[in-house]
Amino acid sequence: QVQLVESGGGEVQAGGSLRLSCAVSGRTFSSIAMCWFRQAPGKEREFVAGDRWSGGSIYYGDSVKGRFTMSRDNAKNTLYLQMNSMKPEDTAVYYCVVGGVGLGYDYWGQGTRVTVSS
Repeated sequence: QVQLVESGGGEVQAGGSLRLSCAVSGRTFSSIAMCWFRQAPGKEREFVAGDRWSGGSIYYGDSVKGRFTMSRDNAKNTLYLQMNSMKPEDTAVYYCVVGGVGLGYDYWGQGTRVTVSS
């Protein structure tokens, strides 16, 4: 049973930073691809960041390039998303996902809410 537990969401002012974490269990974390997606109110789900294998290149959505950084700690089975220079349009529920960019997405976390106030 794969479990993904996101944390670190909350409210931040525009220009601020947050770091999201996703604890993964039920899979060998170092051998799986991971992604972050987000969904803003009334909008479609949007790709944020992801890789195709652990240690491989990391891809970013255009709206977050240069501001967000995805990383992983294989020893802790944890995926991170460092979000800097945040904007009100980053307000969304953020999901961590087991799956590689463009390769299919198998498991989704429950999501963590991020609100950026202007």
